[in-house]
Amino acid sequence: QVQLVESGGGLVQAGGSLRLSCAASGGTFSSYAVGWFLQAIGKERAFVTWINRSGSATYYADSVKGRFTISRDNAKNTVYLQMNSLKPEDTAVYYCAAGTLAMTTDRVYQYWGQGTQVTVSS
Repeated sequence: QVQLVESGGGLVQAGGSLRLSCAASGGTFSSYAVGWFLQAIGKERAFVTWINRSGSATYYADSVKGRFTISRDNAKNTVYLQMNSLKPEDTAVYYCAAGTLAMTTDRVYQYWGQGTQVTVSS
């Protein structure tokens, strides 16, 4: 089992930045691809970005391309999501997830964190 804990969320004004962290324990972190997903109140969970096991490949939803950057430090068992130029529509709970495949569907991820709230004011 792998345990994941997100942190770094908060309240920011539109145009601001946040850096989310996803800290892993209880497993070999470098064996897992990691995805970030968001879920707004009353909405389905949606894909944000993924990174492969080594960090050599990444992929982003169209809505965040050019604004968000995913990275990982396997020595620290941590994945980061740098969020710039935030918009009110980015407001959601952000979840990190680990799995054997790096894909846009949340169904392939085995382990999930508890989520961290990001609120962007207009």
